[in-house]
Amino acid sequence: MNFIAMDFETANRYPESACSLALVMVRNNKIVDRFYTVINPQMPFDARNIEIHDITANDVKDAPTMAEVWPKIKALYQPGMLVAAHNARFDTNVMKKSLARYGIDEPHYLVIDTLKTSKTFEPNLPNHKLDTVSEALNVKLWHHHNALSDSEACAGILIKQNQKVGNEAIKKLIYQI
Repeated sequence: MNFIAMDFETANRYPESACSLALVMVRNNKIVDRFYTVINPQMPFDARNIEIHDITANDVKDAPTMAEVWPKIKALYQPGMLVAAHNARFDTNVMKKSLARYGIDEPHYLVIDTLKTSKTFEPNLPNHKLDTVSEALNVKLWHHHNALSDSEACAGILIKQNQKVGNEAIKKLIYQI
């Protein structure tokens, strides 16, 4: 499989408040590259979010905005390109809303949600949270709620599921944004 695993963290409860992004590039079921950046959301941080991901306003004060990050990554978000995320509805919404703040049109790409693949292919787990699925599949999750760690775990989950069930079963869970 060839895909990008994506994870965002947000500064507050608003999806347009992206404060970090990680992308993990997978080619032929192997991680071949990684991209990580903090993002200045130009919005206040909520204490609850800081508690979850440990990113503060001070950490991003000199970071690029999403509008400045977008030109570096937009080639990855094209029709026919596959993007994986764990709870993809959250991450795709953060992408859409964070770009919309700057008048950037939502990109169109293919999505697969490892939360849904895990519910389908790992139905007997007590829950389908990223840390639970990672542990069950022996996928390394070195720092939950760090975008790079979460993206790597998402990639590892999908690679293992693809090896277990094959391309055709995976393809049935892909949808277009």
